[in-house]
Amino acid sequence: MRELRIALPGMELGGMSWGEPDAAPLVALHGWLDNAASFARLGPLLADRFHVIALDLPGHGHSDHLPESATYTHHDYARAVLLAVDALALPRFHLLGHSLGAGVATMVAIAAPERVRALALIEGLGPLGDDGSRTLDRFREAMAPRPEGNRPLRVFPAIDDATRARALASGLDAELARPIVERGLREVDGGYSWRSDPRLSRPTAIRLAETQIMSLLLGLAAPTSLLLARPHPPYLEPEALQVRIDCVDHIEVTHMDGGHHLHLEHPDAVATWMHGMP
Repeated sequence: MRELRIALPGMELGGMSWGEPDAAPLVALHGWLDNAASFARLGPLLADRFHVIALDLPGHGHSDHLPESATYTHHDYARAVLLAVDALALPRFHLLGHSLGAGVATMVAIAAPERVRALALIEGLGPLGDDGSRTLDRFREAMAPRPEGNRPLRVFPAIDDATRARALASGLDAELARPIVERGLREVDGGYSWRSDPRLSRPTAIRLAETQIMSLLLGLAAPTSLLLARPHPPYLEPEALQVRIDCVDHIEVTHMDGGHHLHLEHPDAVATWMHGMP
């Protein structure tokens, strides 16, 4: 494994990589409040075919936080990824995304269809949408003043304490969560605190309407492989997801028994699935 630092205009991204630099590049994007270590078990299994480049999205892992005047949105994440692949001099690449990363990867592939060879998505197709039922409440909640800047960050006496807290919050086995937790911590007086930007937990002021997401998905040209956990989580209702799937011309859907982090729970099976990519 190699650590990465990628200079973008106004900020730096962190990352991890596996495999030979002259192999076919595969850019991997993690989920919300995860980081590049989300691929710590899968990355080495793909290194025989790909140069795996797992990015820390802005505000996550070892990447810089956005300034207070900026917000974290799917389209801005996608812009950061496109700037990163430019900085890495990758004219074409394969793309893998999990959860939030799957939504961002979808938007990258739509924005730059000539650059994405194939798209692999785990537990997500496109960004979170809006049916209009909570638009006003969510907007007001997002725009209201927040006290986070004056609230001290939680300090964990030991990494094991942070790992148990993450496992309790996410439902992910503590041992599987440990690589993400270790990368997501920084040493402070009295122990460890999260590196991630506390603002990531704020609601998004405006989400795309589902009809807008469908319009975007009609422009997804890359051969797409979608891997879904069985049973499905409540935020990936099969009926609503099928409407999105039907918008994509070249898509293969696979189901696998397990939880939301399939690539951590079953890395060998997910690697086999990935090796079937075009």
